[in-house]
Amino acid sequence: MVLRLLWAVTALLAVGAVLHAGTPAEDSPLLALVDHLVYATPDLDRSVADLERRFGVRASPGGQHPGKGTRNALLALGPASYLEIVGPDPSQPAPASPRAFGIDSLKEPRLVAWAAKGKDLERLRERTGRYGIPLGEVTTGSRKRPDGVVLSWKFTNPAKVLVDGLIPFFIDWGQSPHPAESAAPGLKLVELRAEHPAPQAVEPTLRTLGLDLRVSTAPTPALVAIIDGPRGRVELR
Repeated sequence: MVLRLLWAVTALLAVGAVLHAGTPAEDSPLLALVDHLVYATPDLDRSVADLERRFGVRASPGGQHPGKGTRNALLALGPASYLEIVGPDPSQPAPASPRAFGIDSLKEPRLVAWAAKGKDLERLRERTGRYGIPLGEVTTGSRKRPDGVVLSWKFTNPAKVLVDGLIPFFIDWGQSPHPAESAAPGLKLVELRAEHPAPQAVEPTLRTLGLDLRVSTAPTPALVAIIDGPRGRVELR
């Protein structure tokens, strides 16, 4: 029994080591792991204008997701984290499959997901799978910035939604410049928390992943970000 317990603890620490590898120091361990927040919208231009009014900073164009029917705009939240505003791209034909993050069914914009920094994603997925955390398959993505620079990344497929979207997907930018470097500056993420009707259903998975995301009781699941900017602190959900 003791040996079995020691093995389990050692394995969990190993999962944490993979997750936290290469993580820069930030104001808190959780915020240091945030790569980006995903704010999905049925109308990108309208949401960019609305967030500019709320934050006092206008998002910079990110680029198109070829074949996916979406495009995005970005706001830096720190040197290595950002807010992705993503919506339909009218210049692309309708994609063969539904757009990511439930965009096709959205009536209003909302914070739908978050991405955590990760390395060696195949190994991370294999280890977390041992503990009943079925992260999405590791796949690749790319897009071209307005200046012509092509960004590419590996990520655990965010289409695999865990615990109502409160569990992050993981992303590794490899040799590509991090999008926060070219995103509109001026904002800072100061808090990320979650709400859920049954926090006890979320917390064990978060603990296994080493994520100190606070979950409070509320009628519906939600991610809540507190963002500091020229117009003070704004709650985004």
